[in-house]
This record gives sequence, structure tokens and C-alpha cells, in this order.
Amino acid sequence: MTRSSALSPSLTLTTIHDRPAGAPRRASTGQILRAAEREFGRDGYKGASMAAIAAAAGLPKANIHYYFGTKEDLYRAVLENILDNWLGDATVWIHPDATPRAALEGYVRAKIAFSRERPDASRIFAHEVLQGAPNIQGYFNTALRQHVQTLEDVFRAWQRAGQMRPINGAHLMFCIWAMTQTYADMSAQVCAVLGKATLAEKEYDDAATTIIALVLNGIETT
Repeated sequence: MTRSSALSPSLTLTTIHDRPAGAPRRASTGQILRAAEREFGRDGYKGASMAAIAAAAGLPKANIHYYFGTKEDLYRAVLENILDNWLGDATVWIHPDATPRAALEGYVRAKIAFSRERPDASRIFAHEVLQGAPNIQGYFNTALRQHVQTLEDVFRAWQRAGQMRPINGAHLMFCIWAMTQTYADMSAQVCAVLGKATLAEKEYDDAATTIIALVLNGIETT
């Protein structure tokens, strides 16, 4: 199957979710996306099957095709859902009415929590980007770019108010994403270095505290 080089407008989550109405639709699409995230995270795009995703979701296979069409469509929807969640966390925390300290501390903790609770999501995203982002390049060029520009506007407002050093906002976000997502993408390495079979709450708390200190030391003016 040849994958699309960009998200087709007809396959965005908004359009897919608009097909049938009501709570059953929302529950079904949510079940499917969660199950697909686990299957794609465990077996990759090629290894995951619509039948396995349907079984994991506890729904008939026909329901998967009804809501999302093909496996490729579902894969792109999973990727977009991951990004929507990440960007939603940024919107909640990073806004002009917040202080830089509260905003960036809250966002880092939200990203670490996401890496802990949904590591498959981060791994799916990392694999997609390493392949050149063939399925979500359109999303990158539109929604993601616009979102980062909005965050940069917030950073510039803080800088004008003397609350933040004059650093590049986009690169600040890249650094935060890299530092927080490594605890999902590179968890085997982290566990080996720390001598742990799995990462526990303390390790995630220590990671968040360390990242927050690095970020705040880099951006605060006093």
C-alpha cells in the first residue's frame, strides 16, 4: 500500500468523528483509537492488523472500517490524536495569563505523565518522524506550525514584560519535547542506566524535576 504524503482533509479526526452522532460514536472512536495505539505501538504499522485492533477494542471489525475506513486511515488518525493531545496540554498550560514558571513546570509534568501513561503513543510518533513523517507532514505544515507560532507569541509577550530571557521559542519547545519523550522512546536505555527493570513513579518525578530545573534556569530572568 502506498501511503499518502500528507493528511488528507477528508481523513482528519474532526471529519471522521462527524460521521455518526452521539455518545456511542464518541465511545466507539475512543475505544478504537486507544486499541490502535497499543497495537501500532507494539507491532508497528505493518505488524498490526485491523482484526487485532478490533479484538483489542472489543468491537466488530466492521465498526473499525465504518469509523476509519482503511488501516492507513486509522494509523493517520492515531498520529493526529497523539499530536492533538500534546498540543492540548500546551494550550492548557502555556498562555499569556500564566507565569513562565507555572506554565512550563505544568507543561513539563504533563508531558512526562503522557510518556509514562501512553508510551506507545510517543514511540509511534518517533517512528513516524524517523521515516520522514510521510503520514502527517501536512499536519506539521499547518496545525503544528500554527500552534508553535501561537506559543512563540506567548513567549515574546513574556520577554517584553521582562519575565523571560530572549530565547527562540520554537527551539525551546523542541528541547522540552525531546527531554520528556525520551522517557518513553528510550525507556530501555533509561532503565538499564538506572539499574531498574521498569521506571517507577520516583524516576518519573525525578525526571520532571530535573527537566523543569534545566528549563527554568535557562529562561528565567532572575
